[in-house]
Amino acid sequence: MRIATYNVEWFTNLFDRRGRMLDDDEWSARYNVTRAQQLGAIAIVMTAVDADLMLVVEAPDENSRRHSVPMLESFAARFGLRQRRALIGFANETQQEIALLYDPDLVSLRHDPLDDGPTAPRFDGSLQIDLDIDAQLDTVSFSKPPLEAVVETKAGEILRLIGVHIKSKAPHGATTPEAEVRIAIENRRKQLAQCIWLRRRIDGHLDRGERLIVLGDFNDGPGLDEFEALFGRSGLEIVSGEGDPPARRMHDPHARLSRHPHPSAATPSSARFYLPERQAYFSAMLDYVMLSPDLCETKPRWRIWHPFDDPACYATPELREALLQASDHFPVSVDLTL
Repeated sequence: MRIATYNVEWFTNLFDRRGRMLDDDEWSARYNVTRAQQLGAIAIVMTAVDADLMLVVEAPDENSRRHSVPMLESFAARFGLRQRRALIGFANETQQEIALLYDPDLVSLRHDPLDDGPTAPRFDGSLQIDLDIDAQLDTVSFSKPPLEAVVETKAGEILRLIGVHIKSKAPHGATTPEAEVRIAIENRRKQLAQCIWLRRRIDGHLDRGERLIVLGDFNDGPGLDEFEALFGRSGLEIVSGEGDPPARRMHDPHARLSRHPHPSAATPSSARFYLPERQAYFSAMLDYVMLSPDLCETKPRWRIWHPFDDPACYATPELREALLQASDHFPVSVDLTL
């Protein structure tokens, strides 16, 4: 079984206000890429990854006029994808839904949000937590509530899955260096609080002995920015249970590779952003597929579908170009034997 996560930049802009696909030669939100080119590139990538189940981060927007599931399923039908059914959890107001595309011949899915009490409420609610160590509780919520699903294979195997798009730490809206630092610290606090909330839900699944996959865009990773020293550890380390006994840890090998001690050592990356002020690209490892310890016993194989770092992707010009046209993120997949 292959499970993947893929952040598709501005997927929502490839559909009009009524949810109709914009397969034309007008410009997409991707630089110098038309909407038809981006749609075709996304389809090429998804066909190549060939996942039985794919988390789509930044899926088309759900609102009163149009709906994410029909848009994703019409996209799958247009390009003949076997992942032809879609599922979303709680809709959000950011124009970036969290959704699943899957092959109904192999798996069935249902949205199954949990509430583990005040310390880990439902993800569409709020959490009371002291963010700034002032002995007063702050209220935290998810702008993009994680998608919780039960996955059942045709053979009757049951998995729990949590799809996430954790809050960005970028200081958007800052107009001065001082404001940039202040907003970055505020965003880091909120991001860490979301990760603590998510980790508490993970602990509940592990306590119940359930097989669990947590995947998506974490907007974070060990050693990714200078604020990590201020707060002690990254949000990703909190979610994975770094420092806990092995039986309590969620595992993705790329999370540990990011902690390589040599600063000039090559590190994995799942995203590539252009920085206009530097006229250069910046790479980062942001997307992960983390497995519970029992799933790790099946000898899983992870892969980052990077157009330059993955030899097979680089050697296939059509796929290499599609990966660059489709999004600023690249898929991450894992192969499991159940």
